[in-house]
Amino acid sequence: MDTRISRHGLDAQGIGTSAQLFWNLEAPQLVEHAVRRGEGKLSRHGALVVSTGKHTGRSAKDKYIVRDAETEPSVWWGKVNKGMSPEHFAALKADFLAEIAQRDTLYVQDLFGGSQAEHRVQVRVINELAWHSMFIRTLLVRPGAEALADFVPAYTIIDLPSFRADPERHGCRSETVIAVNFTEKMILIGGTAYAGEMKKSVFGLLNYLLPQDGIMPMHCSANIGPNGDTAVFFGLSGTGKTTLSADASRTLIGDDEHGWSDTAVFNFEGGCYAKMIRLSAEAEPEIFATTRRFGTVLENVVMDPDTRELDFDDNSLAENSRGSYPIDFIPNASRDNLGPVPTNIIFLTADAYGVLPPIAKLTPDQAMYHFLSGYTARVAGTEIGVTEPEATFSTCFGAPFMPRHPSVYGNLLKSRIAKGGVDCWLVNTGWTGGMATQKGISRMPIKATRALLNAALDGSLNDADFRRDPNFGFIVPVEVAGVDPAMLDPREAWADKAAYDATAAKLVDQFVENFAQFEGEVDEGVRQAGPRTTVLA
Repeated sequence: MDTRISRHGLDAQGIGTSAQLFWNLEAPQLVEHAVRRGEGKLSRHGALVVSTGKHTGRSAKDKYIVRDAETEPSVWWGKVNKGMSPEHFAALKADFLAEIAQRDTLYVQDLFGGSQAEHRVQVRVINELAWHSMFIRTLLVRPGAEALADFVPAYTIIDLPSFRADPERHGCRSETVIAVNFTEKMILIGGTAYAGEMKKSVFGLLNYLLPQDGIMPMHCSANIGPNGDTAVFFGLSGTGKTTLSADASRTLIGDDEHGWSDTAVFNFEGGCYAKMIRLSAEAEPEIFATTRRFGTVLENVVMDPDTRELDFDDNSLAENSRGSYPIDFIPNASRDNLGPVPTNIIFLTADAYGVLPPIAKLTPDQAMYHFLSGYTARVAGTEIGVTEPEATFSTCFGAPFMPRHPSVYGNLLKSRIAKGGVDCWLVNTGWTGGMATQKGISRMPIKATRALLNAALDGSLNDADFRRDPNFGFIVPVEVAGVDPAMLDPREAWADKAAYDATAAKLVDQFVENFAQFEGEVDEGVRQAGPRTTVLA
């Protein structure tokens, strides 16, 4: 018997099919399948280049959680977590299984979500596309041969891009559907070829399960310094998690999703999923190098049909072009995908208003306030319908992936910060000198951001002179080696100081209005840690 095939097959799960099943194929075989089936083409340097069609980002409005006795009291229901009835899910599942039954070919991967053995979940993923199978094999943690033979899935994902949902029959909004059933331990994805839906489904799953065991799930990247100090970088897509964690001077734990246990920060994944648009070898050499390797999958990156050269500046297919690659493609990646508990926490935001400083130090109460607020700018392309940067608040820097109430995650974070004496920083990778919509206004230079981060992580920034921000109350360094002092005071970077004050007041009001939903869930110290409007002369 092929040791890659679990003794606990699809039939044991009540999934019947006459399809030829390809179990746990590795990258070379999956590339061969994808090219032969016309799913993608190889670039000049060996990466597999694919297109996801009209879905180039997550379909957030098409995601549902089955609302039943298990989830009714435990899920934070609302705009983010929308309910689907058990009856509608039953109809959807029946139609998915009917589709599977008549397929000629299916790909199956048995994988782990989570690198720390005692806190991981066993996930089986069934795909109709070879490149999707390669993607999820890259992004999750790959078991050894012995584990595969006896693999029993705790959860199963079925991903059929060609499936078309029926809103009336299935209780959904459109032909696209992502339906999560925690009771039946099954996730169904249909009507979209965007591979990130699988990745984020596993993240949402772990965000639901781990808090029950006191584990803090985090939408963050993480790395380790030469002295064994771990830093975690919270932030939404486009704020710089992947870029800033891929630092040649530090060991990468992971670029997007982690857990914080009593003994470690551990990666949920075994790969990285980086934005490719306008990627350059000069600004992001470690990530750029992955695009020239066999085993990388590039989504919606424009390629010359004759020379097979890639054009990362061309956004005609998508602003949210992506690359997935095994984490060991980054030269200094952690072998075990885990590291010590954090010394520093960084909250990344891409401030579209140009109000926030490039770095600020936070008290523990301010850290919880900004964690629950989750302010950033949604960057074009990460979600369907978002074409320009716009201000938004995403609780816990990952509200779309948080099934439980934000206070669950906020209280876990606060207790772990207190236990570890962690330093907390807010870092703005967004715009400076004006609002993002103004002509001639640019984003923070990545070199300046790296210099500020290095000073924070090596401890030298703690000895700097600080000023208190009059609007937000956090402290901001006055001078940092290698950084233009004018950049450290965003008000001074604006030509029109009155316009800055008015814009800052508007942003403060948005913070206050957004945080009102949490007022009853936090203590007085956190309530007082928010911003205050101050009009300067």
